[in-house]
Amino acid sequence: MTSLPRDGYIDIHAHFTLPATEDQARRAWQAMLSRGIYLPEPFAWSLDRTLDYLDRSGTAMQFLSNIPGTLAALRASNDYGAAIVTRHPARFGLLAALPTDDPAAALDEAVRGRELLGADGFAVTANYHGAHLGDDALLPLWEQLDAWGSVVFVHPDARRPPTLDHPAPLYEVAFETARTVFDMLFRKVFAQFPGIKFVFAHCGGAFPALAGRVSLLGNESWVPHGLPARDLEDQLETIYVDTAATAFPSSLLPAAATLGADHIVYGSDWGAPCTTVDTAEKNRHSLQHCAALTAAEAAAVRRRALDLFPLAARRLGTAPDRGE
Repeated sequence: MTSLPRDGYIDIHAHFTLPATEDQARRAWQAMLSRGIYLPEPFAWSLDRTLDYLDRSGTAMQFLSNIPGTLAALRASNDYGAAIVTRHPARFGLLAALPTDDPAAALDEAVRGRELLGADGFAVTANYHGAHLGDDALLPLWEQLDAWGSVVFVHPDARRPPTLDHPAPLYEVAFETARTVFDMLFRKVFAQFPGIKFVFAHCGGAFPALAGRVSLLGNESWVPHGLPARDLEDQLETIYVDTAATAFPSSLLPAAATLGADHIVYGSDWGAPCTTVDTAEKNRHSLQHCAALTAAEAAAVRRRALDLFPLAARRLGTAPDRGE
């Protein structure tokens, strides 16, 4: 049985993929090359490599998410993620992916994820095949997740074509995240469903840096369906952001100023093809030492996700690591 770092990091932002053949991995690599993501070789997620990184980095638990582009692949991914959690209940949690371009299927998968797979929460893409999270068609989904008091992790789509010859994961994902947050604010999604805790990846992207501008101008006469500053501020209570690839003053300071340091949770972006041990460790080290947060605030960020996932916290404290 593995000795578990019970006081270690709780990582809400970690990716995984299903086992792939050599040909499947190569085709996925070629697709990334076509989008300007010039990885030197095909990428394959590894459970053993991930467990090794958890031990080396002092990470107690990762919440796994993966949002494939088709319903069949998404369901298979959720099944595989649940199997990993069953084998390693004190090291992993599952954020079951939801196909938000099909509201009925998304609701069905949410029920399946909760009742059959034992998912800890849910993962959605900010813009999934053109479907945005502020769309009224998703109101029945949010209503159900609100009744459950769910955590919803929101990740931008990094599979988009490059912008100005720059790969989308570099910075375009930050703007997509900001567009999504602001659209949901204007549509009062957070106000309507206060039982949901939304966690936005990468310190909320560009949202914190632009929140002041929208607070100032959002209710001007030339803005359709205005957003008064007070309404914006009132909706921030259920919004959280993670530190994946953004644990630096330029991202942490706006996030803390906009949401409060107590709404920042730790994320590593482990398992993404563009994340290496070196970048993950630089990001983790910066969280503790960049001085954007006080030492106490940074320490609290490390394990704040346990406050959002009480059942996972219970597993972490009592469940053995079943291994292979």
